[in-house]
Amino acid sequence: MKQIKLKGKDIFDGQRFLGPGQVLVLDENGVVTGIVAENAAGDNVQEVEGILCPGFVNTHCHLELSHMKGVIPEKTGLPAFLTRVMEGRQHGQDQAAAIAAAEQAMWDAGIAAVGDICNSPATIPQKRHQRLWYHTFVECMGVAESSAATRYQYSLEVLQAFREIPGHSASIAPHAPYSVSSALFGLLAQTPHNTPVTIHNQECQAENELYNSKTGDFLRFYAHFGMDAGSFQAAGTNSLEAYLPRFAHNKILLVHNTYTSAADIQFALQQPVETWWCFCPQANLYIEDRLPDIPLFREAGCNITLGTDSLASNHQLSVWEEIRTIQTHYPDIPLAELLCWGTSNGAKALGIESRYGSFKEGMQPGVVLIADHIKRII
Repeated sequence: MKQIKLKGKDIFDGQRFLGPGQVLVLDENGVVTGIVAENAAGDNVQEVEGILCPGFVNTHCHLELSHMKGVIPEKTGLPAFLTRVMEGRQHGQDQAAAIAAAEQAMWDAGIAAVGDICNSPATIPQKRHQRLWYHTFVECMGVAESSAATRYQYSLEVLQAFREIPGHSASIAPHAPYSVSSALFGLLAQTPHNTPVTIHNQECQAENELYNSKTGDFLRFYAHFGMDAGSFQAAGTNSLEAYLPRFAHNKILLVHNTYTSAADIQFALQQPVETWWCFCPQANLYIEDRLPDIPLFREAGCNITLGTDSLASNHQLSVWEEIRTIQTHYPDIPLAELLCWGTSNGAKALGIESRYGSFKEGMQPGVVLIADHIKRII
């Protein structure tokens, strides 16, 4: 069988840099067969300029919003952003063409696997091509207690449609604390064979205000759309403390965490929940003009992954650009740690670490060259 032998400036294997003088060996299908010293690699070693890295894992994307690129202004704050999304979902370019172009852009940016949020079956035709690996999170929402069963049933039907794609992975998940009623949270938390789950967590201060005292911008948001949130009861705590215990003994991916405090983190770590924290820094800057306090999460030893969010809230879908944004704002975080978040950690969060995220023998993670720009090799 034909072998592919690659030697770069360095190799990042999913956990650490291996140093110069190492050769990555793969079979013709891109399956890793080993990493060997250059003097033991034999002939036909291809030298490339840059760092060899496993394909990136984007743990939070909204592919179905790709047609909204450039539609929503930046730095409006989350409630105003959500209003624009809900009022403008039918505007923008052709949705199917935009989905295809966005997937191509992720491919070109070295992304191999995606945790993708969906509200509808719109991405099914593209996902049937199986060019990238996807876990689809079917997002469920509804603030009125009386509509919980209806909303849940609709999302279950969408979930079933995704599960009919051969080999496709999917689960049902709550959208956000401010958009899911107590009754709907209960239905979602009790869904069998449903892991991992995900939720947009503490993306804006208004979410914590709602849960602490039932005040703030979300009350105006509900009124604008005629949503019945009359039965919502303030917990007297931040949102995370109110909903996370419902998902005991599951795996949950908490996304954004822009207004998550040290106390919130400690509360989460004390729960019987396998918790992963996904950062989407470019979307946070686009919407709220603020980043999470990432050092808080590092100091607490949190499991961290990276996502891109959607083209409605980002200028590109590139995990590498998310890493560069973090480097700009938090230059003390080592590159190896950031790459770990974008590769092996993401694979573990999505439950695909046996194939993606690392250059271990027998894995097929894709190969990315990090140089002046990102180049996908395999």
